[in-house]
Amino acid sequence: MKTTILLVDDHDMIRDAIKFYFKDDPDYEICEEAQNGLEALEILKTKKIDILLTDINMPEMNGIELMESVRQNHKELKVLVLSMINEASYINKMIALGASGYVLKNTSKSEMRDALNKIMKGEDYYADAVYKTIVNSIARKAPKQRLTIDVPLSEREREILLLIVNEYTNQEIADKLFISTRTVESHKRNLLEKTGCKNVAGLVMYAVERNIV
Repeated sequence: MKTTILLVDDHDMIRDAIKFYFKDDPDYEICEEAQNGLEALEILKTKKIDILLTDINMPEMNGIELMESVRQNHKELKVLVLSMINEASYINKMIALGASGYVLKNTSKSEMRDALNKIMKGEDYYADAVYKTIVNSIARKAPKQRLTIDVPLSEREREILLLIVNEYTNQEIADKLFISTRTVESHKRNLLEKTGCKNVAGLVMYAVERNIV
Protein backbone atom coordinates (compact mmCIF):
# COMPACT_ATOMS: atom_id res chain seq x y z
CA MET A 1 0.00 0.00 0.00
CA LYS A 2 1.31 3.43 -0.95
CA THR A 3 1.97 6.22 1.53
CA THR A 4 -0.75 8.82 1.05
CA ILE A 5 0.01 12.53 0.71
CA LEU A 6 -2.24 15.56 1.03
CA LEU A 7 -0.73 18.35 -1.08
CA VAL A 8 -1.61 21.90 0.00
CA ASP A 9 -0.60 24.82 -2.23
CA ASP A 10 -2.53 27.71 -3.75
CA HIS A 11 -0.70 27.58 -7.10
CA ASP A 12 -2.11 25.17 -9.69
CA MET A 13 1.25 24.98 -11.47
CA ILE A 14 3.05 23.85 -8.31
CA ARG A 15 0.44 21.22 -7.50
CA ASP A 16 0.54 19.91 -11.07
CA ALA A 17 4.34 19.67 -10.98
CA ILE A 18 4.36 17.78 -7.68
CA LYS A 19 1.62 15.43 -8.87
CA PHE A 20 3.67 14.76 -12.00
CA TYR A 21 6.67 13.94 -9.79
CA PHE A 22 4.71 11.17 -8.10
CA LYS A 23 2.51 10.04 -10.98
CA ASP A 24 4.05 6.57 -11.24
CA ASP A 25 5.88 6.45 -7.92
CA PRO A 26 5.82 2.96 -6.37
CA ASP A 27 5.76 4.21 -2.77
CA TYR A 28 3.99 7.58 -2.60
CA GLU A 29 0.66 8.85 -3.87
CA ILE A 30 -0.77 12.38 -3.96
CA CYS A 31 -4.27 11.22 -3.07
CA GLU A 32 -5.75 14.61 -2.15
CA GLU A 33 -4.99 18.27 -2.84
CA ALA A 34 -6.11 21.60 -1.42
CA GLN A 35 -5.54 25.28 -2.21
CA ASN A 36 -5.35 26.46 1.40
CA GLY A 37 -5.44 25.37 5.00
CA LEU A 38 -9.22 25.46 5.31
CA GLU A 39 -9.67 23.05 2.41
CA ALA A 40 -6.98 20.81 3.87
CA LEU A 41 -8.71 20.61 7.24
CA GLU A 42 -11.97 19.62 5.57
CA ILE A 43 -10.19 16.78 3.78
CA LEU A 44 -8.52 15.62 7.00
CA LYS A 45 -11.95 15.26 8.62
CA THR A 46 -12.86 12.39 6.31
CA LYS A 47 -9.65 11.03 4.79
CA LYS A 48 -6.81 9.00 6.32
CA ILE A 49 -3.61 10.77 5.28
CA ASP A 50 -0.02 9.77 6.09
CA ILE A 51 1.86 12.94 5.12
CA LEU A 52 0.81 16.57 4.85
CA LEU A 53 2.92 18.36 2.20
CA THR A 54 2.17 22.06 2.62
CA ASP A 55 3.18 25.53 1.52
CA ILE A 56 3.21 28.45 3.97
CA ASN A 57 1.89 31.53 2.15
CA MET A 58 -1.70 30.76 1.15
CA PRO A 59 -5.00 32.70 1.21
CA GLU A 60 -7.78 32.16 3.77
CA MET A 61 -5.63 29.95 6.02
CA ASN A 62 -1.85 29.84 5.68
CA GLY A 63 0.52 26.99 6.49
CA ILE A 64 1.31 28.21 9.99
CA GLU A 65 -2.37 28.41 10.92
CA LEU A 66 -2.91 25.00 9.34
CA MET A 67 -0.08 23.53 11.43
CA GLU A 68 -1.53 24.98 14.62
CA SER A 69 -4.80 23.17 13.93
CA VAL A 70 -3.09 19.96 12.79
CA ARG A 71 -1.07 19.73 15.99
CA GLN A 72 -4.26 19.97 18.05
CA ASN A 73 -6.41 17.57 16.06
CA HIS A 74 -4.13 15.34 13.96
CA LYS A 75 -1.04 14.78 16.10
CA GLU A 76 -0.09 11.56 14.30
CA LEU A 77 0.12 13.29 10.91
CA LYS A 78 3.64 13.76 9.53
CA VAL A 79 4.33 17.15 7.93
CA LEU A 80 6.79 18.21 5.24
CA VAL A 81 6.93 21.93 4.40
CA LEU A 82 7.39 22.87 0.72
CA SER A 83 7.96 26.60 0.40
CA MET A 84 9.90 29.34 -1.39
CA ILE A 85 10.52 31.00 1.99
CA ASN A 86 13.99 30.45 3.42
CA GLU A 87 13.79 32.74 6.43
CA ALA A 88 14.67 31.66 9.96
CA SER A 89 11.51 33.03 11.57
CA TYR A 90 9.22 30.98 9.30
CA ILE A 91 11.39 27.87 9.42
CA ASN A 92 11.69 27.91 13.21
CA LYS A 93 7.95 28.50 13.59
CA MET A 94 7.02 25.52 11.43
CA ILE A 95 9.54 23.30 13.20
CA ALA A 96 8.25 24.44 16.60
CA LEU A 97 4.75 23.47 15.49
CA GLY A 98 5.94 19.97 14.67
CA ALA A 99 6.99 19.91 11.01
CA SER A 100 9.32 16.97 10.40
CA GLY A 101 10.96 18.47 7.35
CA TYR A 102 11.38 21.60 5.26
CA VAL A 103 12.37 21.76 1.59
CA LEU A 104 12.32 24.60 -0.92
CA LYS A 105 10.26 24.70 -4.10
CA ASN A 106 13.35 24.34 -6.29
CA THR A 107 13.91 20.87 -4.84
CA SER A 108 14.42 17.88 -7.10
CA LYS A 109 12.20 14.82 -7.16
CA SER A 110 15.01 12.73 -5.66
CA GLU A 111 15.48 15.12 -2.74
CA MET A 112 11.76 15.21 -2.07
CA ARG A 113 11.70 11.42 -2.00
CA ASP A 114 14.67 11.43 0.37
CA ALA A 115 12.79 13.84 2.63
CA LEU A 116 9.64 11.71 2.57
CA ASN A 117 11.61 8.52 3.22
CA LYS A 118 13.30 10.03 6.26
CA ILE A 119 10.06 11.42 7.64
CA MET A 120 8.34 8.06 7.29
CA LYS A 121 11.21 6.51 9.29
CA GLY A 122 10.60 8.99 12.08
CA GLU A 123 13.58 11.19 11.20
CA ASP A 124 13.75 14.87 10.23
CA TYR A 125 14.86 16.35 6.91
CA TYR A 126 15.95 19.88 6.06
CA ALA A 127 17.22 21.01 2.65
CA ASP A 128 20.84 22.16 2.72
CA ALA A 129 19.91 25.83 2.25
CA VAL A 130 17.31 25.59 5.02
CA TYR A 131 19.78 23.86 7.31
CA LYS A 132 22.30 26.68 6.77
CA THR A 133 19.64 29.27 7.57
CA ILE A 134 18.85 27.50 10.85
CA VAL A 135 22.52 27.31 11.85
CA ASN A 136 23.27 30.92 10.86
CA SER A 137 20.28 32.24 12.79
CA ILE A 138 21.49 30.43 15.91
CA ALA A 139 25.11 31.54 15.48
CA ARG A 140 24.06 35.21 15.38
CA LYS A 141 22.31 35.05 18.74
CA ALA A 142 24.04 36.60 21.74
CA PRO A 143 24.68 34.26 24.73
CA LYS A 144 21.78 35.73 26.70
CA GLN A 145 19.46 34.93 23.78
CA ARG A 146 20.33 31.25 23.76
CA LEU A 147 17.35 28.95 23.72
CA THR A 148 18.91 25.74 25.04
CA ILE A 149 20.07 24.74 28.49
CA ASP A 150 23.62 23.58 29.20
CA VAL A 151 23.76 19.93 30.29
CA PRO A 152 26.75 17.55 30.49
CA LEU A 153 27.01 15.03 27.67
CA SER A 154 29.07 11.87 27.57
CA GLU A 155 31.84 11.53 24.99
CA ARG A 156 29.68 9.11 23.00
CA GLU A 157 26.69 11.46 23.10
CA ARG A 158 28.85 14.35 21.86
CA GLU A 159 30.19 12.11 19.10
CA ILE A 160 26.70 11.14 17.98
CA LEU A 161 25.44 14.72 18.26
CA LEU A 162 28.24 15.91 15.99
CA LEU A 163 27.31 13.30 13.39
CA ILE A 164 23.63 14.29 13.61
CA VAL A 165 24.57 17.93 13.05
CA ASN A 166 26.60 16.85 10.02
CA GLU A 167 23.42 15.24 8.61
CA TYR A 168 24.41 11.59 8.99
CA THR A 169 21.45 9.21 8.91
CA ASN A 170 20.88 6.71 11.72
CA GLN A 171 22.29 3.96 9.50
CA GLU A 172 25.37 6.01 8.58
CA ILE A 173 26.03 6.80 12.26
CA ALA A 174 25.67 3.12 13.13
CA ASP A 175 28.10 2.10 10.39
CA LYS A 176 30.66 4.73 11.35
CA LEU A 177 30.60 3.92 15.06
CA PHE A 178 30.14 0.14 14.65
CA ILE A 179 26.91 0.09 16.65
CA SER A 180 23.35 -0.89 15.80
CA THR A 181 20.74 1.54 14.50
CA ARG A 182 18.68 0.71 17.59
CA THR A 183 21.55 1.97 19.76
CA VAL A 184 21.77 5.13 17.66
CA GLU A 185 18.05 5.72 18.10
CA SER A 186 18.41 5.20 21.84
CA HIS A 187 21.24 7.75 22.03
CA LYS A 188 19.20 10.20 19.98
CA ARG A 189 16.20 9.83 22.32
CA ASN A 190 18.50 10.38 25.30
CA LEU A 191 19.97 13.48 23.68
CA LEU A 192 16.52 14.92 23.07
CA GLU A 193 15.49 14.18 26.65
CA LYS A 194 18.68 15.54 28.27
CA THR A 195 18.78 18.74 26.23
CA GLY A 196 15.04 19.35 26.29
CA CYS A 197 14.99 19.55 22.50
CA LYS A 198 11.95 18.41 20.52
CA ASN A 199 13.64 17.43 17.26
CA VAL A 200 16.87 17.39 15.26
CA ALA A 201 16.65 21.13 14.62
CA GLY A 202 16.73 21.62 18.38
CA LEU A 203 19.81 19.41 18.66
CA VAL A 204 21.50 21.49 15.96
CA MET A 205 20.65 24.60 17.94
CA TYR A 206 22.10 23.02 21.08
CA ALA A 207 25.32 22.00 19.31
CA VAL A 208 25.86 25.45 17.81
CA GLU A 209 25.12 27.30 21.05
CA ARG A 210 27.50 25.02 23.00
CA ASN A 211 30.30 25.25 20.38
CA ILE A 212 30.20 21.53 19.73
CA VAL A 213 30.42 22.31 16.00
